Parts: sequence; structure tokens; C-alpha cells
Amino acid sequence: MSFLFSRNKQKTPQDLVRTLYDQLPRLDNTSERRKLIEDVSRNLASMKLILHGDETTDPVPDQIALLAQEVYSTDLLILLVKSLPYLEFDSRKDVSVVFTTLLRRQIGNRSPTVDYLASKPQIFDHLIASHENSDIVLNIGSILRDCIKHQVLAKIIIWGANMWNFFDFLDNGAFENVTDAFTTLLELLSLPENASDWLAANHATFINKMGTLMNSKSYITKRQSLKLMSQLICERKNYTLMFAYVNDPENLKQIMILLRDKSKSIQSEAFNIFKIFVANPKKTKPVYDILVKNKFKLIEFLERFNIDKPSSNGGGSGSTQTEMFNEEKRFVLKQI
Repeated sequence: MSFLFSRNKQKTPQDLVRTLYDQLPRLDNTSERRKLIEDVSRNLASMKLILHGDETTDPVPDQIALLAQEVYSTDLLILLVKSLPYLEFDSRKDVSVVFTTLLRRQIGNRSPTVDYLASKPQIFDHLIASHENSDIVLNIGSILRDCIKHQVLAKIIIWGANMWNFFDFLDNGAFENVTDAFTTLLELLSLPENASDWLAANHATFINKMGTLMNSKSYITKRQSLKLMSQLICERKNYTLMFAYVNDPENLKQIMILLRDKSKSIQSEAFNIFKIFVANPKKTKPVYDILVKNKFKLIEFLERFNIDKPSSNGGGSGSTQTEMFNEEKRFVLKQI
């Protein structure tokens, strides 16, 4: 790293930013791409050095301030996100480090990068859209989840029109894309503020989208969507969502079908939702009628229904989970 610093020591923080600002838009030019990628890599490494220092060089606050101010004034963060597909592996990691380090920067009680990003919501459109690209999804997901840690940015993301794009990625992407998108979505919908209001305001569309995901041909999409819905409707703050979901007979029919899925894991996740339908003391007549009509079939099915006992690794957790499941099953059978 000291080699990189010495090579670029003539460049001020502002020079580094302006040079990158000039280089990044030209990365899709095939005739000069190789040299540009090398130059961009060196400049990104130098930016990271200014922000973090190395074993021989400590970061200088004044240099960091100059770098940050130039990044804001040139909108370099947006350009870095757009350029990720053209960069090599190490440079993508450097972009993530630069982005998240600036994001955590504070001056007193202020977070200048948070304030900057709040004024540039279009960057979140690029971050969300980039989930389609398997090559950069881990970098994008990491950056996005760091943004979510800040309430003002999480609010922009969750109420943005592109929030619904997550649901497209969950059913039409590679395994890495789907897993990362679910991780981000879960963090967004688990926030103590914003999430419950968003779910209440958008519960009809959300339930429809989740229903589609539960019917996915992808095992991971089906299982994760069931797990997410189960978690959300079990939280008291999401009462509006839970009430709307468990009172719709079409949702009950879907869950009853998934109870018979060939995968034990899918069956288990479906059971976690089914028991909420059964436990609801204020069932709508259509939901009640379905349960009554299928009473004997459900009893017969549940009496022989078991989940795979997880490995306890000597700690007894598998036995505890099995006992809990059996207790819940007895409750459901009694209610039916």
C-alpha cells in the first residue's frame, strides 16, 4: 500500500476524485479499457489509503475531509456504483470500502455522507437495480445494508417505487442474487420504524407479491418467502398485515397446498403460517368454512405430519425444537 501511496503522492485528494470522475465513464470503451482498469484500480487503492491509512501511514482528518467534499460535489459515489460491473474483483471491494467508510464518517452529531445520500435518492435506484448482476450482487448488497442502518436512508429505500423490484429479483435470479436480496429485504422489513407503516399501507400488494413467490419453482425462493411471511405476521407491530393475510381464504388454500409439498422444510415453514390461521379467534366465515370442510382430512394429515429433527450437536436444541413442534401440533389439532 505504501508503494501505491508514494506513486500517487503528487495527487491531492481532489485530484484523485477528479481523475476517477474522468476515468470511470470511459470504462466501457474497449480500446482503452485494460489500461483504464489498471489506473482506476490504483486510484481507488489510493483513496482507500487516505481513508484508512496502512501499517506505515495513519489517515489524516484534513485529507479525508477534502476527499469527502470532492466526492460529494462530483457525485462520485453514484458513478462508482454504476461502474462496478466494469471493475475487477479487488477494485469492487475497494469501492465497497470507500463507500461504507464515507457512510460511517461523522462530524460531531452530523453524518455528512448520510445527508448527501438523502439528497440523491437516485443512487438507491441503481443499487437496487444492480441486484440483477450476479458478479456484483455481494458488493451491492453490502453497501445497501450499510445504508439501511441509517433511518433516514432506510425510509427513502422502503418508500421508493423501486422497492417492489426486490420481489422480481427474488424469483428471477441466480442463487446468490436471490439469497442476497432476501437478506436485504428482511433487514428492511425488520426495522423498528418505517417497515410496519409501509406494510400496513401496502399490505394488499405485498401479500399478492409474496403469494407469487410462495408458488415459485425455485426451492430457495419458496422457502425464504414462507419464512419471511411467517416472521412478519407473528410480529405484533404488523397487525394490519396479519389480519389481512389470515382472513383471506385464498391464502389459507395456498398454505394448505404447501403443507403437502414434497420438501419437509417447505412443509415446516407452511405449518408455521397454518397454525396462525387456526389460532386466529376472529376467523372470517370463508376461512372458518374451509377449515370445517377439511377438518377430517387435516386431522388425518397432521397426526402423521412430522418435521425432520435437526442435529442438536450434543446441546439438546434438536430435541427442544421437536418438543415445541409437537406441542404446537397438538394445539392445532385441538383447535381443528
